[in-house]
Order: sequence, then C-alpha cells, then structure tokens
Amino acid sequence: MAESESTEHIDAIGLFCPEPVMLLHAAIRRLSPGAELTLRATDPSTRRDITNFCQFLGHDLLVSEQQDEQFFFHIRKAVS
Repeated sequence: MAESESTEHIDAIGLFCPEPVMLLHAAIRRLSPGAELTLRATDPSTRRDITNFCQFLGHDLLVSEQQDEQFFFHIRKAVS
C-alpha cells in the first residue's frame, strides 16, 4: 500500500529505541479508529518493537519490510 494512502507519516530515521515507538504511540492516539499511518526507521530494534506494539494493542501491522538500511511499517489503528 502506498504511503500517500495513510493519514499520518512518521519519520523516525536516525532515532533509537524507544523514540520510534513513542512517536508511534502518540500518533496512534491522535488517529481515528481504522485510520492508517506509515513509519520509517533505521533502528533495527523497531522490527521487534513495532510488531510487539501492534500485537499487544490490537493494531493491524499491514506492512513490515526492510529496504537497505531502512525499515518501513504501515499500520492500521484498531477499530475497537
């Protein structure tokens, strides 16, 4: 899914744990249920942290991929 279809974009390039997850948590709180966002990061621990965040809070991790040294996530906020 293209980034342009998301309502919010988080640039966490160059940030280290726990900053990407903190930015994600703040963004999720602002979004309406069912809204989507993207996050780009360079910290390898985001692969684990973002996956766990989504599983624990019930959000849908639609895309999780690595492109060179960057990690890309596309997330849909839980409806309930």
